[in-house]
Amino acid sequence: MATTTATTLAASAGDGSSPTSRSTVTTIAAQAYHVLKINGYSNTLKAGCHYPLSSCPFSAGGHTWHVSYYPNGCRDSNKDCISIFLALEGIVTEDRRTCWQKLHSACSIDTGTRARGFENFIRRDELERSEYLNDDYFAVAAHVIILKKKPSVIVPPSNMHLQYGDFLVSKEGTDVKFLVGGEMFVAHRLVLAARSPVFKATKKGTIDAIQIDNMEARVFKALLGFIYTDIWPEIGHGKDNVAMAQQLLAAADRYGLQRLKFVYEDKLCNHIDTCSVSTMLVLVEKHHCCKLKEACSTFLSSMSPPIVEDPNSSIFGSELEKTVSSSENHGSQINRTDIRIQPWQNTEV
Repeated sequence: MATTTATTLAASAGDGSSPTSRSTVTTIAAQAYHVLKINGYSNTLKAGCHYPLSSCPFSAGGHTWHVSYYPNGCRDSNKDCISIFLALEGIVTEDRRTCWQKLHSACSIDTGTRARGFENFIRRDELERSEYLNDDYFAVAAHVIILKKKPSVIVPPSNMHLQYGDFLVSKEGTDVKFLVGGEMFVAHRLVLAARSPVFKATKKGTIDAIQIDNMEARVFKALLGFIYTDIWPEIGHGKDNVAMAQQLLAAADRYGLQRLKFVYEDKLCNHIDTCSVSTMLVLVEKHHCCKLKEACSTFLSSMSPPIVEDPNSSIFGSELEKTVSSSENHGSQINRTDIRIQPWQNTEV
């Protein structure tokens, strides 16, 4: 991707609509996460006051946005603070204007760029003493949610994954056993068959348990959890955690769980270093991981790239999360934008 500055910034974005409920209206029209990573924080301080460093553009709700980072504040009155703004690109038409009106009082407005955000996001001395700055690196995440229509009925979110998870934990009605790494697991053949073509092809036999070799018990447990709930375990930093992610990718490919495979391929792309790159390349060849192969090639061609894009869309709140909401009534519709910008700790792979 093209870079907009010579500083070591990194950003990611995802754009997608939420699934519609059984009512006839859509509550969330679009949403996006954008993670801006600042690698080399001390170097960014060389930028003058009022000078922003910008992320790569991303899309949400049919519009293009970017995050602006002012390392020395956006004006003289907050030169000891970091300023963060979310900017809406392009000509401000009527539909764009509704995204910005009636903002929460906590949000400030950059009149020069039509951006919305926080002039006094955090004092630099507070950031430098905090846990968010490590090895001259920190990150912020912007979460944009655009609501366009008012629902006629409030439909609660689906909890089917919780019900299936309880079904697995209760062991009620289980009809198949697995012996993995010395531990016994029980499950339901129909659930496994519905989710995995490999399990579907497994015929019912007379043996007490199906033995699975070359897999750790914790990996199989996580695999079962994904099959029943569509939720994957969050993997943190560290050699053991990266190894767990590698094993989960291999297990997902082994049982035809493509979504889980793509999840961990994406995560592993962000954990390539001189110690792990050879193992990553073995995974690439065994499990046909095209994106991981590209990431390894990029790493090998440049050991210290100035820009690292992070496509992960699973961002969690933090103590310093700041939220801005805006809404405007237009007849029976409500146009609303929620913006959350917060220091972000990468606890995932």
